[in-house]
Amino acid sequence: MALDRVAQDGLVLLGCGKMGTALLTGWLAAGLPVDSVWVIEPNPTDWLIQTGVRLNEGLPEAPAVALLAVKPQMMGKALPALQALGNGTTLFVSIAAGTTIATFEGVLGAETPIIRTMPNTPAMVGRGITAICGNAHVSAEDFALARELMAAVGEVVELDGEHQIDAVTAVSGSGPAYVFHLIETMAAAGEAEGLPADVAMQLARATVCGAGELAYRSSETAAQLRINVTSPGGTTAAAMAVLMDPETGFPALLKRAVKAAAVRGRELGK
Repeated sequence: MALDRVAQDGLVLLGCGKMGTALLTGWLAAGLPVDSVWVIEPNPTDWLIQTGVRLNEGLPEAPAVALLAVKPQMMGKALPALQALGNGTTLFVSIAAGTTIATFEGVLGAETPIIRTMPNTPAMVGRGITAICGNAHVSAEDFALARELMAAVGEVVELDGEHQIDAVTAVSGSGPAYVFHLIETMAAAGEAEGLPADVAMQLARATVCGAGELAYRSSETAAQLRINVTSPGGTTAAAMAVLMDPETGFPALLKRAVKAAAVRGRELGK
């Protein structure tokens, strides 16, 4: 396993907020020894302290990987602490949105192997999906290591290059918010039709979660699953005629929403 390399040479986790905690939980559950993990976190939680990892104890000489899990706006202040590990054998893996590989190379050195990832918040319940891409110094072994590290919180897909990361951010990175808003609006619509607010919300949450699980488990396409529910001339068909309207329905609305998120991602990356 690629994690054997981490167990032997060590892993540095820069930042341990919600996403860092989710990842560390997955790694420890997979059997990574606590004494192989160095965490730099100025505000550690009680849980982090109790894990037994090396907390704010400096750095190993040449760790297998340094995972950057601080917020993008804190990266400029926090990253120099790892500068000594650049241009070496340590693989840097970033989960920070909007911070480009070129930015990391500028601080760490142009020969540093760097992988940029875009996970999403369902990682916190082990159901995330992460897209990864790397610079020219990332080896096949490095990619395997990054995939295994991020698989601790869900699925992993490998991109053709960093040019695709803004689209990923717009679809899966921001996507959970779209789904949460769908739940909100479904519940509000049910309430408008006469349901009590709590019942409408329970129905909306359970429906979205159940449909998502069905889509996840089924071998059928999303389109086929939709067709399966939609009886010709029935209630679902009436609703889908509104939702699938090419000008005012989901197709046009989501295309605009995803494009807006992708454009903003490109702006933040400059």
